[in-house]
Amino acid sequence: MKQLSIYITFITVLSIAFSCTAQRKDHVKEGWIALFNGKDIDDWIVKIYGYEPGDNFANTFRVENGVIQVNYDGYDDFDDRFGHLYYKTPYSYYHLKLEYRFIGDLHPGAPSYTLRNSGVMFHSQDPRRMPKDQDWPISVEMQFLGGLSDGQPRPTGNMCSPGTHIVYNGQLLETHCINSTSQTYDGDRWVKAELIVLGDSLVTHIIEGDTVLQYSKPQIGGSIVHNYLPSEKVDGKILKEGFIALQSEGQPVEFRNIYLKDLSKVYKKEE
Repeated sequence: MKQLSIYITFITVLSIAFSCTAQRKDHVKEGWIALFNGKDIDDWIVKIYGYEPGDNFANTFRVENGVIQVNYDGYDDFDDRFGHLYYKTPYSYYHLKLEYRFIGDLHPGAPSYTLRNSGVMFHSQDPRRMPKDQDWPISVEMQFLGGLSDGQPRPTGNMCSPGTHIVYNGQLLETHCINSTSQTYDGDRWVKAELIVLGDSLVTHIIEGDTVLQYSKPQIGGSIVHNYLPSEKVDGKILKEGFIALQSEGQPVEFRNIYLKDLSKVYKKEE
């Protein structure tokens, strides 16, 4: 029985590995780039509040069982150590897709609003241009929220704007966050999210295959961000490109299957 159990485990591992490999090959054929290789975060840059770029304090961002995990087991108090993990290359026109899920409990000392709260930042400034005491990157966020299992709606795929504004329904919106029309997702299930960014024009949020939010003209403006270099925050500047980053703000979360399709050549031809 022990040998049979070992054999079944071995076959299961092989099947998972084969499935992941086949999925990657299919994505490559369709023009997708794997931003995460399932093994390490060598192609990513860590920036955590209070630390220099590249300092992955307490191994906050790590790879466990083929996923990127945000974990706080090396922290004492959270102490406002908001962090982000940036892919090394900036993009302008692209289709991003990934899966996320919330795990564990909110770390002690983290703000209550960060409960089952994370996100992906885009059109972000270069993390290497952020002083160690800058709290948030100047960027736009596709916010991920998990349901609280209390029967109350809590949509995900929302928009938040640290140091930025957007145009929504034809008007410049200076509100920090707006909700999407998504369903509520309770528990620790994986949720599929997609983001289609067309330079400084249309931005589309997609959750589980449904378009849940659209807006345009992301631009620098407003507050929320602190301790930035003045040269980095030129209010009114339209954001046409930038870095993509995964968020850490006190709630353990996992990310996997992170793929990007570069659409810049298509749109350059059309222009």
